[in-house]
Amino acid sequence: MASTVRAIGEVLSDFYAKYKTKTPLKLKLVDAYLAYVMVTGIVLFGYCCIVGTFPFNSFLAGFISCVGSFVLAVCLRMQTNPENRKQFKGISPERAFGDFIFASIVLHLVVMNFIG
Repeated sequence: MASTVRAIGEVLSDFYAKYKTKTPLKLKLVDAYLAYVMVTGIVLFGYCCIVGTFPFNSFLAGFISCVGSFVLAVCLRMQTNPENRKQFKGISPERAFGDFIFASIVLHLVVMNFIG
């Protein structure tokens, strides 16, 4: 049991050390945004479980906004990652960010329309 915990600790520390040294700053910012959106969705879902879903449209709109924002940010991360250049040949990081902004605006317009 102790060796398993130690092995997991070594894997996590190695992962974090490589993440710090090899991940570009732009991807770290996208990762921070992903963490923020995920925590927001978890808090929203926890609040819904504890307090209730009285304004159900509001809960659904908020949760859909979190999930949609997370998916769009993952797409942005995939397209701007230098290691994925071969898969996204014709897409520059600037275009990927523009697509992310446009899709986010459309997503949030739909969410606001869903609220009523």
